This record gives sequence, C-alpha cells and structure tokens, in this order.
Amino acid sequence: MATVPTTIDEYIASFPDDARRALEQVRSAVHRVVPDATETIKYGMPTFTGEGHHNVYFAGWKTHVALYAVPPLPAELETRVAPLRSDKDTVKFPLSEPMPVELVQEVVAELVRRHD
Repeated sequence: MATVPTTIDEYIASFPDDARRALEQVRSAVHRVVPDATETIKYGMPTFTGEGHHNVYFAGWKTHVALYAVPPLPAELETRVAPLRSDKDTVKFPLSEPMPVELVQEVVAELVRRHD
C-alpha cells in the first residue's frame, strides 16, 4: 500500500518531474497572493488555508494540474479561464503547456477576495 502524503512537500515529491515543476509553480503562485497561507492536505489534495477558509485546493494528474473549488468568476476572468474548465468548479492546466502563473494568481486572488 502506498504511503499517503501528509504534507505538500511529500505530495509534490510523489510526481514525475514535469508534474512536480507545475505543482511547484502553482504552490509559489498561491504563496505570492497569500503569503501567510497555511499548507495542509485535505481530501488527499494540497490545500491552502487563510483565516480559517480553505481558499485553494490543487492536485496533480498524469496530464495536467488542476485547481478546485473555482466557482464562476467575474466575466473578464471567466472568459480567460473558460478554455481550461473541465467541470463547473475545476480548472485544468495541461502539463504540455507552460503554466499560466499570472492567471493562477488572478484566480487565487479572486477566491481569497470572496472569503474576506
């Protein structure tokens, strides 16, 4: 039986290089927006919590990295995110493309704003 990660470091370390790089980019993007966020693992996924709210969940997969619990966003931001949506609250970033770090930061900033 595989070991279940208890930290984001352990979680990220369990992936191949391409996914690991993308996961680290997402992690750094979140910390640029929420420098004091607490890192945890919830529901088996890396989670960033700020002021008691689970602001951002993310996960790595074979072909992509995804952000979770991303509800509809303001129109201009949603237009940019729409091609990356897979489910109503999921945004997928293919590993075959450069990570759009600024877009990740904008999405995270909106999620945090909603919890304030």
